[in-house]
Order: sequence, then structure tokens, then C-alpha cells
Amino acid sequence: MSEFIKTETIGSVLKITLNRPDKFNSLNSKMVDQLKAALDKAASDKTIRAVYLTGEGKAFCAGQDLSDINMGAVAESIERAVREQYNPLVLKLRVLEKPVVCAVNGVAAGAGASLALACDIIIASSSVAFVQAFSKIGLVPDCGGTYFLPRLVGLGKATALMMLGEKLSATDAEKMGMIYKVVEDDILHETAMATAKILADMPTKAIGLTKRLLNQSMENSLNQQLESEAVIQAKAALTNDFKEGVAAFLGKRKPVFKGE
Repeated sequence: MSEFIKTETIGSVLKITLNRPDKFNSLNSKMVDQLKAALDKAASDKTIRAVYLTGEGKAFCAGQDLSDINMGAVAESIERAVREQYNPLVLKLRVLEKPVVCAVNGVAAGAGASLALACDIIIASSSVAFVQAFSKIGLVPDCGGTYFLPRLVGLGKATALMMLGEKLSATDAEKMGMIYKVVEDDILHETAMATAKILADMPTKAIGLTKRLLNQSMENSLNQQLESEAVIQAKAALTNDFKEGVAAFLGKRKPVFKGE
């Protein structure tokens, strides 16, 4: 079977690389299946404490590979791809209670842009462009784009970006709060991997519980969120990493977290 992604474990970080550089890492069903399997591995393997996602070659991800769509039954084919491939992939990224760092190394268009936005921390190289390309071919954003983008940049800017389909530079994306950081091309992977390694050395369960709270905050009222914080804070207090953190603080030393 062709390897449409590459995986490599670097310390406690699982590096996942989209690997269709000749197709600008556009998504097909086999690539998505392999991505989901890699995320399942990250979820089940206790030695993996962070995930690093990037693309091979000049692009991060150009979106859906249209040649993978059955144009003879186009509506059914696209709906099946969204329901059975993209939706489960986005949910796996969000429910994975480990941090996901996305290093956007080249153009991120359509579902590729949405895929990046579903990650926890997004670092992009300065030459990158984000494109909400759906309107250019008569489709609507998917892969969670209509959920994440308005929450990141506001409804007005999200509407304009999605309707106009204009290229957005990494610098502008950073300024409007869409991504975490922009760095020069030649230090992208060094910077993003360093971030992933920092996260992998942190209290993994607390990081995961923080991600759970952030997910809930998208829908909760203030009262509901305060209650969730109380319940989940109690869970965090039962972890060995909390005990280590307190002991290190009292002992005036650097903590050694084990993700337990």
C-alpha cells in the first residue's frame, strides 16, 4: 500500500508528514484513513505525548483531491467523503487529549486550511498562504472550517475570507489571530518541533484536560464552563504530574513530568 503519510517517533513526539508532494499533499480517502490510524496510535500509545503535523515538499495541503470524487454521483460521493472521512478526522484531532502542533510549510487551501485550524498550535512559514478555496469551485467550506474560522477571527472576517476566496498571508493570519506564530522558512521545522518537544515534556494529562475544557467552551455557558473547570480541575489534581509539580515547586527545582 502506498504511504500517503510518513510517521516518525522523535522522543515523545509523533511526527506525521502528509506525503503526496506531487499532488501538493491533496487529500484522498487513503491518506485520510492513514491519518486517522496515526492519530489512533497517538491516542493509545502512552509514550507519545505530543503530535507534530506537517507536509512534504512545497505545500502543506491543497485540500481535497478532486480526482478522488466520483463525478457520476458527485453529491453522494462528496457527502460520503465529508461524513466518513473528514468529519471523523477532525473529531479525532479535537478529542485527542494530547497537543497537536501544526507546521504549515506551504500553501494550505480548502480542506487543507481547515485541517490546520483543527490543530492546537499552528506555526507557519513566512511564505505560506492560506486560501478558503471552496467558493472558487462552487462548494462550501468543510472539515470544520465554518466552525473554527469564525471563532478564531470573528464572523465578519471569516465570511469575507470564505466568500471571496482570497489568499491570506501567514503574517496577516497571525495578526488576525488565526495562527499562533510566523517564522522564516528555514527555521519552521526547527521552531515547530521545539514547541512540540516542550509540550511533550509537560504534564500531558493536564494539557489534555485543558484541551477538553477548551473544546467544551465552544458551546458552554459561563455557568456550565465554571462547573466543568471545577470537575476537571479535580481530575487534574489526582495525577502524578500534579504531585511532581507541587514537589518541584516546594523544592525549588525543575519538575520532571511523566505524563501520568
